[in-house]
Amino acid sequence: MAAGVAAWLPFARAAAIGWMPVANCPMPIAPEDHRKRHDELIILNVSGRRFQTWRTTLDRYPDTLLGSSEKQFFYDEETKEYFFDRDPDSFRSILNFYRTGKLHYPRYECISAYDEELTFFGIIPEIIGDCCYEEYKDRKRENAERLQDDQDDNKDCKLPNMTYREIMWRAFENPHTSTMALVFYYVTGFFIAISVLTNVIETVPCGATPSQKDVPCGERYTIAFFCMDTACVLIFTVEYLMRLFAAPSRYQFMRSVMSIIDVVAIFPYYIGLVMTDNEDVSGAFVTLRVFRVFRIFKFSRHSQGLRILGYTLKSCASELGFLLFSLTMAIIIFATVMFYAEKGSSSTKFTSIPASFWYTIVTMTTLG
Repeated sequence: MAAGVAAWLPFARAAAIGWMPVANCPMPIAPEDHRKRHDELIILNVSGRRFQTWRTTLDRYPDTLLGSSEKQFFYDEETKEYFFDRDPDSFRSILNFYRTGKLHYPRYECISAYDEELTFFGIIPEIIGDCCYEEYKDRKRENAERLQDDQDDNKDCKLPNMTYREIMWRAFENPHTSTMALVFYYVTGFFIAISVLTNVIETVPCGATPSQKDVPCGERYTIAFFCMDTACVLIFTVEYLMRLFAAPSRYQFMRSVMSIIDVVAIFPYYIGLVMTDNEDVSGAFVTLRVFRVFRIFKFSRHSQGLRILGYTLKSCASELGFLLFSLTMAIIIFATVMFYAEKGSSSTKFTSIPASFWYTIVTMTTLG
């Protein structure tokens, strides 16, 4: 209504100032769109929901179903419309692609169902707009990972003619497949916790002796801690040998990170059994006992959360590497500045650029 009034407003003003001949002239005829006059309005019935569009709109993409002559297989002579027994909600974005030339991914749609609709209408998903492409790829990857997990679970549920080694390996990788595997899983986890606690408690002071002021518990109760360490190492050794026996590829198993951690965790114990009382050798053995701390990494095999964290760090290795590289550059730059700023002072602690690294690292990681 407002548009019509605005169109007549110049003639009303002309009549008001006396230009009556202008007002008496007929309105010019609106220009005709010859393209639309020869076009055809078609009806697309998608599971009972009707969509209307011009035929030329669909003919823009002749390589698709709606733009080619193949859509005639879905034409109904009685209703004079094209009927498709498909999802009408997904069809809205598909028809919008024909209208605007831009394909968008509705976030509420199932990614598998959406791909099926695109495949049916002959539209490749690679033409999805930049605004939705990242969301589409993320949903696609999540769905693929979920399907892979489901396939792995289904494989675990099936019990074909498996060998004894395959049954053992399946029990180690998925302890919930049997009661015995679950018991061994929890027993191993219990001894891992005991081993880590023992490694910590044996360094706690347990009182004084006439010769020493404070004696660590590991030296005061040597036999008790040795027995606990022996029990833990025996469990770890049995677990490692059983996994080595049941592994599908023993070479790949021995090269894996978890296998190396298992060997490093039990390695110091067996060296200590054959170690002599030589002071030089004993000092080296004390240093070697530090490797027992790697037993704490055995928890990653018993914790799904830690394994997920490991996979996350692995997938973000390039980003973490760039972060460390940037941090290293900043440390070198600021350490150099600190060194030359304090170079003339006699009481400075920054005697060299490497000596300034620690102050720079602590400042950047705690205050930065």
